[in-house]
Order: sequence, then structure tokens, then C-alpha cells
Amino acid sequence: MPDAGVPTTGLLFGEIYLKHDTGYGHPERPDRLTAIVRRLKETGLLDQLAAIEPAPADAQRLTAVHAPQYVERVKAMCEGGLGFVDSPDAPACEESYRAALNAVGGVLGAVDAVMEGKIANAFCAVRPPGHHALRDHAMGFCLFNNIAIAARYLQQQHKLAKILIADWDVHHGNGTHDIFYDDPTVFYFSTHRFPFYPMTGGVSETGSGEGTGYTMNVPLSAGAGDREHLTAFRDALKPAAEKFEPDFVLVSAGFDSHRLDPLGGMNVTTEGFAEMTRIVKGIADEHCGGRLVSLLEGGYSLDGLAESAEAHIRVLME
Repeated sequence: MPDAGVPTTGLLFGEIYLKHDTGYGHPERPDRLTAIVRRLKETGLLDQLAAIEPAPADAQRLTAVHAPQYVERVKAMCEGGLGFVDSPDAPACEESYRAALNAVGGVLGAVDAVMEGKIANAFCAVRPPGHHALRDHAMGFCLFNNIAIAARYLQQQHKLAKILIADWDVHHGNGTHDIFYDDPTVFYFSTHRFPFYPMTGGVSETGSGEGTGYTMNVPLSAGAGDREHLTAFRDALKPAAEKFEPDFVLVSAGFDSHRLDPLGGMNVTTEGFAEMTRIVKGIADEHCGGRLVSLLEGGYSLDGLAESAEAHIRVLME
């Protein structure tokens, strides 16, 4: 744990993340991050957080999860100015590869800071998001799977055995799900609207081979709110985590289930996100000394996103 008087929670943010230009009117836009930072400034929280600076990830970190040919293709398609990677639902500009490298590298820096005891936990306000990115294909606004790379980094660099990933984005994190589907060392838990993009994440999808039982999907109907989400976290995730006993907790913190979100069609309140944060933080406190890093995924109402990120961070600071 950090020394008394040192901020317990870190915040990863950098101007490089604003250079990922998705085009006029796109919901996954730079304003999302500036809205979060503005809110943290206005509430006085920003000065209470330990600043984590972005840094580009080494290629070997990316290829622990992604095919080398895919990493090269992302670089070429971004720098070539095509406007997207693989499909139009993964928009990109010439700076997007650099932004994506710094998103991954910044997250790994946050992980290092927690592992070194400089901070207790961290929130990573990064773009582009990551949980839809597959081993060899971009989709759903995502280029590199930030959270999957962080999980592998914890295992390879910090020699941790078991990683829990909790994903409360309104969309199923199909990329993370697929990457670890046959892996018993990473437990993936997701609440998400279903059926909904990307049309994966059914309750029967529980893993394969040695990974059977280490994927848990809780699909929810349109309009689901705090009650349904918190029931899933309390009654499904907590017992599973008790059995799994993770060495580190990672969170895909998408705030597009918020009642104000223009895309999600769900009814989670700001306090609902705070309570989900309390549950995952409690799991981290119980099993792995509080070690937790959360990564921004979705969230497209600027007000709902800023409010929810603030509430999430306040609980991390408790």
C-alpha cells in the first residue's frame, strides 16, 4: 500500500488520447475524456489523484495477445489514412496507432504503479477502447485489447497466476471473451445487454477445454437498471471470485449502461456504477490486497459518463 499522505488512486490520462480522431459526429470522440477531466477538476478530485503519464507499449506486449501481422496491419492502416482499421466500425486516423500504443503502455504503467505499491488502484481514461478487439481483427471502436494485454502482462512481467476481469459495459466484450475462452488462469465476467451488438455473450458461453467454467456471461434485457446489474455482481460475480481467488482485478469500465446514454438503452444510475465499483473493490480488497486497475471502455452521454467516472473514482479512493 502507498505511504500515508500519498494519493491512493491513480489517474491515467494524456493529450495523446485526444488525437485519436474518429470523425465528425462519432459517439466515441475526444470530448468523452475532456468531459471526465473537466468534472474531476470542478469537483477538486483531480488534485487528489496520482497522475500516470502515457507511454508507448513495446511490440512484444501487444503480440502477447494479438497476432504480429495484425499489429503491423493496424499500424499500416492508421498511418495510411484509410480512415478505419478492418471495418468502418473501427474508425482511425493517422495518429490512432500512436494513441493506441500509448493507451496500452499507459495501462501497463498503471499496473506497474499498483504492483510497486506506489498507489492502491487506478482508473485509466484511455482512447481508443479495447474490449471488442480480437486477436487479429479490429471492431466496435477498438484497435488493441487494452485489458487483455494488461492481464497477460500481469502474468508474464509480474508473475501473477490468476487475473479476474469484470466487464460492465453495455456491450459484451467479445474480444476479451474470445482471447481467454480456453484459459483457466483468467476469469472473465460480463454483464451486458442481450441480444445486442456484437450478438455474443449468451449465458451458455462458459469457456472451452481447460477454460470451461472460467467465463461467466450475465446477459440482461433492454432497460435493465441498478437492480439487475447489482444482483449479477453480488449473486454471480462475488461467489465466483471467492472460488477463483484472483491475484489482481481488472475492470472494463464502460459507462454506456447509464440511463442517459444515447446508445445503450439501459437504466443504470450513477450510484449504480458506484455500487458495482464497491463490489469489485471489495473483491480486490479480500483476495489480492486491493490491487485493481479499471479501464474506460464505452459511455457516450458526456454528462452520464462524467458523473459515473467521478462516482467510480470516489469509491476507488475510499
